[in-house]
Amino acid sequence: MSSMTFGQKLFKPSPPEKGSFPLDHEGLCKKSMVNYMRCLNRTNNRNSECRLEAKEYLDCRMKNNLMVSEEWSKLGFTSEDQPISVDNKN
Repeated sequence: MSSMTFGQKLFKPSPPEKGSFPLDHEGLCKKSMVNYMRCLNRTNNRNSECRLEAKEYLDCRMKNNLMVSEEWSKLGFTSEDQPISVDNKN
């Protein structure tokens, strides 16, 4: 039996959909992720109370190319939401 089939479509990989991003294998954003998870635990998973921690985590991911850089407004944040920068170099 032949493993080649005529007319068979070739597999064409597609990029991940928006919202999918690579895992942080090197732990570059582990500190901000842990801060966010602790906040969720402390507030009984009310993510609205952890907006600053979430913004800090997303900021870390964008700075380390673990996700595409987006405008904060597209991620549901306003200019009033200021992240608590752990490693702010300014």
